Amino acid sequence: MSLFIDHVRVFVSSGDGGKGCVAFHREKYVPKGGPDGGDGGRGGDVILVADRTLSTLAELRYRKRYEASNGAPGSGNQKTGRDGATLRVRVPAGTVVKDEESGEILADLVRDGQEFLAARGGKGGLGNQHFATPSRQVPRYAQPGLPGESLWLTMELKLLADVGLVGFPNAGKSTLIARISAARPKIADYPFTTLTPNLGVVTWDDYQSFVVADIPGLIEGAHDGKGLGTRFLRHIERTRYLLMMADCTAMADPEPQQALDILRRELLAYDAHLATRPFCVAATKADAADDERLEAVHAWAKQAGAPCFTISAVSGAGITELVRHLGDTVGRMKAQEPEPEVTEAPDPVWDDA
Repeated sequence: MSLFIDHVRVFVSSGDGGKGCVAFHREKYVPKGGPDGGDGGRGGDVILVADRTLSTLAELRYRKRYEASNGAPGSGNQKTGRDGATLRVRVPAGTVVKDEESGEILADLVRDGQEFLAARGGKGGLGNQHFATPSRQVPRYAQPGLPGESLWLTMELKLLADVGLVGFPNAGKSTLIARISAARPKIADYPFTTLTPNLGVVTWDDYQSFVVADIPGLIEGAHDGKGLGTRFLRHIERTRYLLMMADCTAMADPEPQQALDILRRELLAYDAHLATRPFCVAATKADAADDERLEAVHAWAKQAGAPCFTISAVSGAGITELVRHLGDTVGRMKAQEPEPEVTEAPDPVWDDA
């Protein structure tokens, strides 16, 4: 299993343009062939490409520099040098690209195959054939190639998921995602068992599916860095719908309604926009739950205006109804959403000057 890496910094550098050539035509019976130096090739670009088959930035963790090749110099007989090869770097869909120096967001790669031109290759220099004039018929000058672009980038991965599972440690998130999908997260009876987000694809109604993200357990003060802190809160920003989970067993601490209040406050403290994010509630571990605590969770959800489900990921009780609700809700939300704006790598435009 590859490491889950969701934040990296890398240096990208496009290739320099090749220098133009100073040459003069030499051919038998052509004593005054004139200048025929070719142009230099342009430097290679560095392009970031979103790839939905990747779920982590681990491939970029150990290689910090991405440098495209330079353009080749021109040569005689008006031959243009070879262009530098374009370097394409794969990143997971959901990667936010920032200029490290300014902090400016340069691209948000959300669609599979979406491209972003991170560094444009330098233009090749013109050969001396371009500088012949009636008053200067033997130019011994050619342009050097222009340098490529280089900069440090920071990349943050925000998981793209339809449903985000949110709850205190040991609320049953990992057990639920293992029950309804093929994901196999670590499950144990101690806090913070899950140290990285897990993604699972849930199939329902025979042919429909949606993606669920198990966000590692949050605690009070998470937005200030306590527990796992803000390390994984960013992944909630991408989810369409939240499932807030509360442990309803007698031994659960804090009590479920208090846990839900804390979760709600932590999400809003991290990002005020989450106040409008639709959600539902799951009263978990129904096979061993305290009846009064189950009633308290349903009362909390009713007051919040959210659907509530009593489930047991161990016995399977309530799972079918919950999955059907999640699938129906996500389907409606997808149908109402506009197509996301994307950033494509533009076709290079070179000045003639």
